[in-house]
Amino acid sequence: MSAVLDRGRGPLLPLVLGAVGVVFGDIGTSPLYTLRTVLTAHPGLDVDAPTVLGVVSMIIWLLVSIVTATYVGIITRADNQGEGGILSLAAMIGRKLGRRPRVAGIAIGVAVVGASLFLGDSVITPAISVLSASEGLAVVDPDLAGWAVPISVTVLALLFAVQRRGTSSIGRAFGPIMVLWFSMLAVLGAAWLATDPAILQALSPTWAISLAVRHPLSAFLALGAAVLAVTGAEALYADLGHFGRRPITLGWLAIVFPALVLVYLGQGAMLLQHPDALANPFFRMAPSWALVPLVILATLATVIASQAVISGAFSIVRQAVRLSLLPRVHIVQTSREHGGQIYLPAVNLLLFLGVLALVTGFGTSDRLASAYGLAVTGTLVLELTLFLVFARGVWHWHWWRVMLMAVGIGGLELALFAANLPKILAGGWLPVLISASVCLVMFTWQRGSRITFGRRHELEGPIGALVDEVHSGGIDRVPGVAVYPHGDLATTPLALRASLEFTHALHEHVVIVAMKTVGVPHVPDRERIAIDHLVDTDDGIVQLVCRVGFNDSQDVPAALRLAAGTAPELDFDPAEATYVLSVFRIEPGDLTGAQAWPRWQRRLFRVLERLSTNRTQAFHLPPERTIVMGAEVQV
Repeated sequence: MSAVLDRGRGPLLPLVLGAVGVVFGDIGTSPLYTLRTVLTAHPGLDVDAPTVLGVVSMIIWLLVSIVTATYVGIITRADNQGEGGILSLAAMIGRKLGRRPRVAGIAIGVAVVGASLFLGDSVITPAISVLSASEGLAVVDPDLAGWAVPISVTVLALLFAVQRRGTSSIGRAFGPIMVLWFSMLAVLGAAWLATDPAILQALSPTWAISLAVRHPLSAFLALGAAVLAVTGAEALYADLGHFGRRPITLGWLAIVFPALVLVYLGQGAMLLQHPDALANPFFRMAPSWALVPLVILATLATVIASQAVISGAFSIVRQAVRLSLLPRVHIVQTSREHGGQIYLPAVNLLLFLGVLALVTGFGTSDRLASAYGLAVTGTLVLELTLFLVFARGVWHWHWWRVMLMAVGIGGLELALFAANLPKILAGGWLPVLISASVCLVMFTWQRGSRITFGRRHELEGPIGALVDEVHSGGIDRVPGVAVYPHGDLATTPLALRASLEFTHALHEHVVIVAMKTVGVPHVPDRERIAIDHLVDTDDGIVQLVCRVGFNDSQDVPAALRLAAGTAPELDFDPAEATYVLSVFRIEPGDLTGAQAWPRWQRRLFRVLERLSTNRTQAFHLPPERTIVMGAEVQV
């Protein structure tokens, strides 16, 4: 087969297959419950021809306007070095519009709320998707209805267990299954469409408008349920870094979108003929002999559906860590070619525990449906808001173009959000509670980091002052090599300052190492090291910058081995080096003035700081030759 490539990412066809297997699982399993939920959203809706045509028209045009035109067509173009998602978008706004710090600050605030809503959605989606498929057992045999929850728990446990294999491996395994799933949707839909082609009238938006005119309240509540058809659009953007825009676009236009249109038309055609099938219209589409295979395939598809938001959650959390909105977490790179393919063990565990609680607590997909939608619509509105700021400020769109999109798409998304507000008391409080908790953690970490970074910067002092102090004399030099991992090249490592104050001596060779991550998979050894001799080439104090790609390990001893012998000040045996790690200990205390904040929030920040990953392991420092020194600050 000819190698069809996606600029720098590898063969295109496997990426399309992987994208279908990972990115579109959520939106691809919406037909399991969407039409039923919409038609039962308000008792004022009858299952008659005008209502069915209006609801199917509403669903199809949501897919066209929000997913196809807005996300696939426009928003996915706003990638941050291949990464997508609301935090990535906010980071770009901050970088490109740095001259307007107020705009950048507001963008980050909006992104925090949007990311928190997305993470809340990441807990609900796996629960409702797998439960809805397991409930298909009741169509096969009503006596099997009680097995839905145990089967869902087992399936979800297996799903979260395989996350460590990475989205590349998962995509290869899930891709063929999802292609089979979408093929099956298309076949079922086309078969019923052939029995009543009158349903093709639903392709016209006039039926949705007519429904809104005839039954405004019922149509408004139905719109709140119809958002279930587009859940996964926000995950599509967040998963951009896993596969790239082109494979996602091709997968949507060639496979996913046509299959979804056919299956919704097919369900509508069936309901026109059999209104009594509303209890479970999806499974009623299949002939009796195909029910069991369909339940099995639907269960597999809903497992895969959960993968889209899980992968998106991994990307969102990593972006939050990079933006200093969350403490450091252990990140496992699962692909040697794609920087966006990662696995976060702690996030995976938290998501699984949350999903498990929802499945056992709610018990049915109908109950969970009332909690669904608010997080999705909130994310859509906030993401579009940031995109319009980006389009105007960075892409320099004309005002008329921004306003056209704001009124057209923004108005529709605001209507979807408003239609979901009545769900708050019926279960919509759940994603709000989850999102509020995540927001609290992010804002607490951001505030605490800003305070402690300022205090640490003061304690460290400029590196130039330390060099001048050494040159002025009075400091003994002792044999040996001391290596100080440090992130800020403008300041002195705390461990180095503490050592000097305590011993009044420095090692013969002092190497300050900074790891700098660049946006490529791998940096060749010959291009990794940059050396700064800090004015004097004979004082034995050097700064070493090691450039690493996203697939390269942040291995400080390896960087030292690369640099050893390349300059007189680096003429030593790396095996004899002692690594001195700076530790900035945070202790309880009372702050006044502008830095004063509630005691409970300070306690939360200290807990988060203690939960951060161990830098000794992250930098691959040998425990037997690593010591810790530093200072403390009160928070």
